Amino acid sequence: MVGLVATGVLALGLAAFATIAATLGGNIEGVDSDALMGGDRPEAIVPEDPDAGRPLNIVVLGSDARTGASGDLVADGEAGARSDTTMVLHLSGDRTRVEVVSVPRDSTVDVPACSTTNGKTTRELRGVKFNSAFSQGYVAGGDVASGAVCTTTTLEQLSGVRMDGFVVVDFAGFAGMVQALGGVEVCVPEEVRSPKANNLHLQPGIQVLDGPTALSYARARTGEGLGNGSDLGRIGRQQELVAAMARGVLSKDLLTDTPALLKFLDAVTSSLTMSSDLASLDKLAGLAYSLRGVSPGNITFMTVPHATDPANSANVVWTDEAELVWDNMANDRPLSTPEEGASTSPSASPEATEGAIEAGTSPAPSPSPTVKDAGEEAFTGADTTSVC
Repeated sequence: MVGLVATGVLALGLAAFATIAATLGGNIEGVDSDALMGGDRPEAIVPEDPDAGRPLNIVVLGSDARTGASGDLVADGEAGARSDTTMVLHLSGDRTRVEVVSVPRDSTVDVPACSTTNGKTTRELRGVKFNSAFSQGYVAGGDVASGAVCTTTTLEQLSGVRMDGFVVVDFAGFAGMVQALGGVEVCVPEEVRSPKANNLHLQPGIQVLDGPTALSYARARTGEGLGNGSDLGRIGRQQELVAAMARGVLSKDLLTDTPALLKFLDAVTSSLTMSSDLASLDKLAGLAYSLRGVSPGNITFMTVPHATDPANSANVVWTDEAELVWDNMANDRPLSTPEEGASTSPSASPEATEGAIEAGTSPAPSPSPTVKDAGEEAFTGADTTSVC
């Protein structure tokens, strides 16, 4: 069942806010007014990061609830809500690194009992898909926030890492942000046809996708040019889209086009459901300012190390390497050192596992989890150079 794409958009939104101050000044011819006006002036107020020096771990979720504008975009008759895509966003204590870890929705996990906003408590589930956590909370609590709380609770118990808040984006929010960017440029390695994803049809090569098309591409699982239909292949496409959004947000064109920038920021702020510990504008402004030095090359992506579930070949289980990833996150160490050339390699880990699932075998876990950055060449490689 398809759901909303992964949304590392919080990092991108914060980076957008932060980079406005840093980049606009370099793109506009200026006058040293401070020198001309002298020193007897009111003290400038700089946004303060209340968590300065402290690493933050934020759960970023995509909700596939078909309500409001989201229902207009995806009219497929699905009821309820799931978070078929989940990312954990790690902001290093020194604010030099943004690391995004995708969690496969088909991971076999135990889901603990969770509290919901209406006072109900969900029941514990054992040996279910990871995205059952969100659905369980949503059904019991009747709202997206309860689904997010249950997912966050589950992640903490599975990883042993304290999560500092959550952000949820819906279908319409994601499409609106892409649209506000004027579309996103991605490499499509082969022709894609997916009737179930709003009749998506893409030609191979570099394509600029508008909001609804980007949403369909991110959600698509079955059809031509999409692998075997597993969620793992889709994760690679979702990360590519998020990286493309990062490049768009941090581009000179957007940052010097005030109307376009305001349109994007409006799309960001109008599409989020956030935990109260993140919802303060003052806190967001301070955090954004502290991230002003982040560039696409400082935003890295990886997927929780996994292998085929021996009890269910359609699912995956986390390998021992996942413990290293979470331990590094908990201790604010780089999650993994990118291998030489990693920024130009394809999404090796998801595709390798996808192929193994298709063949009915368990892939050998990688001792060094694959990391990709959001730089210009981050998601192009040997499998796409013939068309891109």
